[in-house]
Amino acid sequence: MRAPIIYRMNDEFFLKRSRLLISMFLALFATLAGAQTQKPNIIIILADDLGYGDLSCNGQQKFKTPHIDSIAENGMNFLNFYSGSTVCAPSRCTLMTGYSTAHSFIRGNIGTKYGNEGDLDMPPATVTIAKILQAQGYATGIFGKWGMGAQESPSAPLKMGFDRFYGYNGQGPAHVYYPPYLWSDLEKVPLPQNDDGKRGAYSAELIQNELMKFIEKTSEEKKPFFIYYATTIPHAELIAPESAMARFRGKFGAETPFNGKGNYCAQPEPKAAFAAMVTTLDDYVGQILDALKKYGELENTIIIFTSDNGTHLEGGHDPLFWNSSGGFRGNKRDLYEGGIHAPFLAMWKGRIKSASASPHIAAFWDLLPTLADAASAPAPEGIDGVSILPTLLGEGGQKEHPYLYWEFHEQGGKQAVLKGGWKLIKLDVNTPAQTRFELYNLTADKAEKKNLIDEEPELAAELKKIMQSARAPSPVAKFNFKN
Repeated sequence: MRAPIIYRMNDEFFLKRSRLLISMFLALFATLAGAQTQKPNIIIILADDLGYGDLSCNGQQKFKTPHIDSIAENGMNFLNFYSGSTVCAPSRCTLMTGYSTAHSFIRGNIGTKYGNEGDLDMPPATVTIAKILQAQGYATGIFGKWGMGAQESPSAPLKMGFDRFYGYNGQGPAHVYYPPYLWSDLEKVPLPQNDDGKRGAYSAELIQNELMKFIEKTSEEKKPFFIYYATTIPHAELIAPESAMARFRGKFGAETPFNGKGNYCAQPEPKAAFAAMVTTLDDYVGQILDALKKYGELENTIIIFTSDNGTHLEGGHDPLFWNSSGGFRGNKRDLYEGGIHAPFLAMWKGRIKSASASPHIAAFWDLLPTLADAASAPAPEGIDGVSILPTLLGEGGQKEHPYLYWEFHEQGGKQAVLKGGWKLIKLDVNTPAQTRFELYNLTADKAEKKNLIDEEPELAAELKKIMQSARAPSPVAKFNFKN
């Protein structure tokens, strides 16, 4: 019987081959572990005064927003999402801090000693989304409108967690699209192209260009980034470059000219201008998506699109023509749904299910804990927000709000509480003799047509108690009653 032939590898070859296999395995393991632990880029696109119905994915029929719609097509559309307030500054404060207007420091559009750039500032120790992500190694940038503290104040953008700032610091200057200057970090950059009434430099385009540079720079540095794109479009002054206007001129019938008033320029074609502005923003979103693809960052980027409050009535805008409120009652400065029911789209390719929709009730103050959760960072204790990451990722265990609360300090003072599909609104808060309540069943009456305050006294009493106990007194935003 012949002895079997044994093929034996050379010992040195075997050792080299083993080391190669081990190193390949370790490299693969490191790659997989890195993919699991790599922090996602985060982009919040915050439109200014864009109504729920101003997006074609939410029913807009008179123009299309395909790039913004693609966020919903490749992600999730929230059907019951709410802004932080019904005007700018308090809404943005809730987004940045995780506190509702029951507890946030900024609860109204309030000026300070710093003049036109002097919107009410937040305390120096305020924890913002940007501070949390900056501490996690993110490059952080805000592009657009800040509106929460002058540059000299304790809560200028670069003091609130941002590495880069380009745009408008104050709300007042942000009413104008061809301004005399914009801020670049701490520098006020003149725009001589706009001197003497000239219209040479459209602010939204300049802001977009700086944002694109930030994406390029941080992508090349292979550093996670957080972008807060607080665009001013389509806020109030209805104006767009001629190239955008040409797409819509004459397409909406006879125009009613706006002759100009206050901060807003005259506009002979306000309808064409509004469509031009929103579709320009859509084009900008398309540029962002293309850049993320170009730099290989799209798969690892959370993109959120929303609006700071409901549609406005200023500058010649006709929200009824556009159905800007999407069938909801009211507009900006109302606590009816049209003032606070916001569009909210979220995309994270491979993580958020494409073309999905969620009925989960959420609000601006949920963004801080959600994004901290996504970045594996701790959120502050005691905030009002709740992470909605389980809903975004289609996981169980989503925590629900017991209720949502808003307060507004213009037009006599207003409050609202939403619980279990029922909303109680308190009007003329500061004039007790005229104070009145309205109660709506949003499940059956999304347009808030039927006031049930007299038909549901027990439920109204329950919600009134919540309204009384929900808020903490504010040293700045005060109501004319004891709390």
